[in-house]
Amino acid sequence: MGINDLSITQLESKKTELEKRYSSLQAENLVLDLTRGKPSSEQLDLSNKLDGILEDFFLLQDGTDVRNYGGIRGIPEARTIGAVFFDVDPESVMVGGNSSLTMMYHYLAHMMPLWRSETEIVKFICVTPGYDRHFTICEKLNIEMVSVGFNETGPDMETVFSMVENDSSIKGIWCVPKYSNPTGHTYSKKTVERFSELGKIAGTNFRIIWDNAYAVHHLGGSPDKLENIKEACEKEGTLDSMIMFASTSKVTFAGSGISFVGSSQKNLDNFEQYLSAQTIGFDKVNQLRHARFLKNEEEINAHMEKHREIIQPKFAIVEEKLTTSLAGMDIASWTKPNGGYFVSLDTTFKVADQVIKLADKSGVKLTPAGATFPYGNDPNNSNIRIAPTFPPLDELEKAMDVLVLCIELATVNYLLNK
Repeated sequence: MGINDLSITQLESKKTELEKRYSSLQAENLVLDLTRGKPSSEQLDLSNKLDGILEDFFLLQDGTDVRNYGGIRGIPEARTIGAVFFDVDPESVMVGGNSSLTMMYHYLAHMMPLWRSETEIVKFICVTPGYDRHFTICEKLNIEMVSVGFNETGPDMETVFSMVENDSSIKGIWCVPKYSNPTGHTYSKKTVERFSELGKIAGTNFRIIWDNAYAVHHLGGSPDKLENIKEACEKEGTLDSMIMFASTSKVTFAGSGISFVGSSQKNLDNFEQYLSAQTIGFDKVNQLRHARFLKNEEEINAHMEKHREIIQPKFAIVEEKLTTSLAGMDIASWTKPNGGYFVSLDTTFKVADQVIKLADKSGVKLTPAGATFPYGNDPNNSNIRIAPTFPPLDELEKAMDVLVLCIELATVNYLLNK
């Protein structure tokens, strides 16, 4: 029976029952966290061999000593690893420090003077729901954000093209093309092809920020296939309009991985010139550690299979709890991702903020309501990002029990008060 089929009397009875269960959960004094997509300790342990892997041998194949200055593009061995992530040639890759987010920030910062010379107000298209830290970068750089909707094949490309054609102040678009944060969807072949055409109608300095953070983070036995954006752009003659980012943050150690940037030689040359005022080179010792640990595509795939074995049961718990408690009630819908780090849930009614407040008061922290939208403003007050990877299985089960109860209670309260 759907929630709308209940009478006022039935809703009031339901509320009494839910509040009793909620009070019992509060009495447990829970301290549980589903806020961020962090790897668990068990996942981090998979990369412990990084420590000491160099065995006092710091030379590259060409004899370069990684302990010294230089090499701002990254060592060749690490660029080869980045090439696996992007499915490109190593010459199209730059290797940075431990954070791809840092590289994205710096890339936009280095483009800002050029964009400012073309328009007083710089705008970026943000696919929603999306990644909150992309939005934070825009806010810090005073870039105005405009939203575009998202479906199972990717962004609404007709709207994207219309926005770019009709507003020259739009200088770029954020994309998480594979196992998107937070929905878990992968862009279709047609969507990637449309992106490769975007540079033809946009200005010369328009940029597609292709944040392929979850390129190797599969959950199912048959990984999603993402078309090669570089090849598509080369075919259309728009390679300069695209720049890719990725890292090993959820592959090895989240705080001490390496990051990758992929683009045309022109873009990489310009970015290198900008970065050279700040650094003579990134941490090449860490780059070499990762190159020797991850080695090649076969080793990367084997390593990521170990990750999958750890986190797939957690996504199964999320699906089981949501389905068992909420299916058929018409109060929420959610994604069933084949990879990535999140499940995206939308409440039927405008109660996401109340769900998160109720969960917090019972000891379960969730990503703030609105976080997956620019300026923290979810127009439907419905999206909740679930991040199941970090907690142990027993804690995740308890946290999901709290979440589904809070969704029910918030919905009943809404219907009784509307």
